[in-house]
Amino acid sequence: MPDVTKTITMKIELKKYDGNPILVPNPEIGWESQAVFNAGVIYHDGRFHMLYRAIGEYEHYISRLGYAVSEDGQNFRRVSKEAVLFPEHEYEQWGCEDSRIMELEGTIYVTYVALNKNEKGQILPLTALARTNDFFSYEKLGLINPAQSINKDTVLFPEKIGGRYMMIHRPHNWIQDEIKRENGRLMVKLHDCWLPWELEEEPDYFPEKPSIWAAYSDDLINWYGHQVMMEPKFTWEKSKIGGGCPPIRTEYGWLLIFHGVGHTETGNRRYCAGAALLDLEDPTRILCRLENPILAPECDYEIEGDVPRVVFPEGAVLFDDGRLFVYYGGGDKCVNLATGTVRFG
Repeated sequence: MPDVTKTITMKIELKKYDGNPILVPNPEIGWESQAVFNAGVIYHDGRFHMLYRAIGEYEHYISRLGYAVSEDGQNFRRVSKEAVLFPEHEYEQWGCEDSRIMELEGTIYVTYVALNKNEKGQILPLTALARTNDFFSYEKLGLINPAQSINKDTVLFPEKIGGRYMMIHRPHNWIQDEIKRENGRLMVKLHDCWLPWELEEEPDYFPEKPSIWAAYSDDLINWYGHQVMMEPKFTWEKSKIGGGCPPIRTEYGWLLIFHGVGHTETGNRRYCAGAALLDLEDPTRILCRLENPILAPECDYEIEGDVPRVVFPEGAVLFDDGRLFVYYGGGDKCVNLATGTVRFG
């Protein structure tokens, strides 16, 4: 498997911002009146730009993305009273969720979860890609995950790797219990239906639990070479892991902040944030992976909420002096910040 023995050490120390939450629901604006959370953040042209997920009603629970900016990374102001990314196409008619923001070849790209439903009313989450020059208007490029996957947590590397674009994604149903061979043909389970595998390539391995996969592209739309990159390993993440923040280049490797799901001692589900360091030339090679989470639900705004016991990272900024800002959703209800340092040795 790609996960290898540590060849470098990494230490991350984070402190939750005393002013948390940094963004909460706005009862005066309908589409974001109930919850705001899971925000992608990028530092660009001297400002922090945030795309946050918002809920305005619970009956249909349709998400939209709002835009906020900050000069110091702590105090954000909403720039528009209207959502900037919202359902327009059939593939996203039930919501636009969980943005990640990356600058690639001088253009700002956003991955976001696009929700649709099948004829049985079952949710079909896949990731869509959009690009922008101003954070207000977006060119939607469509879905970038394989159609036969239940897929969230997709992020792009902010530069080409070996001449190709690279992403990580988390196909929830590409696991051993939902893959089989029937009459010599590979089958994948999508909700309660078994479907023939449609990709030209067949992965040589499927994990036991939902894991982080890598894939490659020549045009950012069509992706190939899907392979398992990282599986659940430690107790705090034993149920599943998935991408969190876009990878950050350091001189030692790509810093990847991801999320993992495990359970408390009383059996309650818990979302935490973890970190790994990936090889610069071959990010499927794991140089270092921290045994313990770097953030866990401890505060009221993380333990309580629409979904309790959740810390969900989607944006991170690493400065040249080692300062690290991590933005995360708490309890699927609010946006929060943790700051600290990262050191390598």
